[in-house]
Amino acid sequence: MAAPGALLVMGVSGSGKSTVGTLLASQLGWKFYDADDYHPEENRMKMGKGIPLNDQDRIPWLCNLHDILQRDIASGQHVILACSALKKVYRDILIQGKDGAPLKCDESGKEEKLAEVKLLVVHLTGSFEVISGRLLKRKGHFMSPELLQSQFDTLEPPSAPENFIQISVDKNLSEIIATIMETLK
Repeated sequence: MAAPGALLVMGVSGSGKSTVGTLLASQLGWKFYDADDYHPEENRMKMGKGIPLNDQDRIPWLCNLHDILQRDIASGQHVILACSALKKVYRDILIQGKDGAPLKCDESGKEEKLAEVKLLVVHLTGSFEVISGRLLKRKGHFMSPELLQSQFDTLEPPSAPENFIQISVDKNLSEIIATIMETLK
């Protein structure tokens, strides 16, 4: 596997995706995106009312994130994305776009396959108790702790052939960062 052009820091709400992603980006000099910043207003309102998002809510959002990753990587920029990406199909959209690998027509009308986003998935894992405890300490976040159970229910942890590592949120932040840096070498 060639070095990833992008890192996806994934996990349920409260697992530390934004914290880990921001820190890694500053250490590596990569660009950082928090997927939550790209949710349309309707999604934020739904989550704020404690209503779990469904696939219709998530797919356009994930396609937009894929386009951002694709654009940055094409311009030679390495990227870190913090995104829950709970289901394999969501991670597939981030890597390949909506309909599998995206096609682009060149001037002659021939379809040319765009490169997939080379992605290393960093799955931050923890028990419901640990993560709900973290969420309860959060102020001013639109994700209500009640939605956490629906995230655990939805979660499909990454598995082969996905390119991923799994790290427990019980480790301290410096250990988590060190593990990811080691994997990137």
